[in-house]
Amino acid sequence: MTGRGQASSGDLLELVRRGRATTRGALQQATGLSRATVGQRLDRLFRAGWLREGAGGPVDSPLGGRPSITLEFDDAHAVVLAADLDTRHARAAVLTLTGEILAEHGGTLVIEDGPDVVLGELGGWFAELLEKAGHRPDEVCGIGLAVPGPVDSETGRVVQPPIMPGWDGYDIRGRLSRAFTERTAGGNAGGYGGAVAVPVLVDNDANLMAYGEQRTGYADCSAFVLVKVSTGIGAGVVVGGSIFRGIDGGAGDIGHIRVGAEALCRCGSYGCLAAVASGGAVARRLAESGVPASSGSDVRDLLAAGHPEAAALAREAGRRVGDVLATVVTLLNPGVLMIAGDLAGTAFLTGVRELLYQRALPRSTAHLDVVTSRLGERAGLVGAGALVVEHLYAPERVEERLLALGV
Repeated sequence: MTGRGQASSGDLLELVRRGRATTRGALQQATGLSRATVGQRLDRLFRAGWLREGAGGPVDSPLGGRPSITLEFDDAHAVVLAADLDTRHARAAVLTLTGEILAEHGGTLVIEDGPDVVLGELGGWFAELLEKAGHRPDEVCGIGLAVPGPVDSETGRVVQPPIMPGWDGYDIRGRLSRAFTERTAGGNAGGYGGAVAVPVLVDNDANLMAYGEQRTGYADCSAFVLVKVSTGIGAGVVVGGSIFRGIDGGAGDIGHIRVGAEALCRCGSYGCLAAVASGGAVARRLAESGVPASSGSDVRDLLAAGHPEAAALAREAGRRVGDVLATVVTLLNPGVLMIAGDLAGTAFLTGVRELLYQRALPRSTAHLDVVTSRLGERAGLVGAGALVVEHLYAPERVEERLLALGV
């Protein structure tokens, strides 16, 4: 927040959204602004439709005098679109600003078909989902997209993604925004009161899964790590409530740590963790022994059916990942280590725990919870939606948007 006595309308909205100050008197006390100035700045938020009076009735004012009306963030004034891409499958949804899923769809989308085809198809999915949810295109304030590769968050472009051929450096934001607008022609997309492009935010899938899981189930955990083991292996790290991405989006790419094996990885190197312990690697070993499997999702289905060889290989893969995670846990000292993705079952988790607790110092694991996903296949969607909301309603962006609305 800006200095005391200088808080903007965006700062006031942030205080209300976080529950830190929910009356005019509490906002005066928190910011040092006069009653008149608080009233003027709140008026902008009411006119934009972003604030409403609470349903609970008046409460005592911290400044004394007459009881005050409570204030609430109006989460019904817009919706968010989100999608989570895997190598051969995708999910998409319409969400409220508080993360409730109103409508969703899952289906086949092959990442190797390239960004133009995949993003064009997503635009169609979004149009159908909006209709299903009973919302108009002009109610969409933004789109969040999770992708299985490293992303430069400044540009929204993937950077040398090993399992996304044809996507390197592609303008994902522009193409997805156009695809949505084209498929909702006739609707005033954007939620800004004008025919403008819908903002699109793109991030790595493990990052957004971690963000969604941490916010919904472990909000008090200041250091949270999620490891997604599907076709590839990646980790998302949330520190202090924010995604840790590194300097250019490469943080968490543990699938390409060398583990001394001779297997060729899809990145072109030998000995990567993903080449020996991912869902794709387990599927290859099963196929070599005559079990029909070609992807991590096939392994997931075999594990669900109790296939003994799949379980044995998943446990072995878990041990390899656990060996690497001993270093991750020692470095980051997280409170929660979550295993997610196609292999996130009992066999794999058992293998992880065996090596993790054997190799890591007791000090590093004394207060560590090793768990599996709570949100399951929805984690990336919830995280992508939250990313959009936190971006668009950040104090500095609130001011930009209010000016764009003419408020």
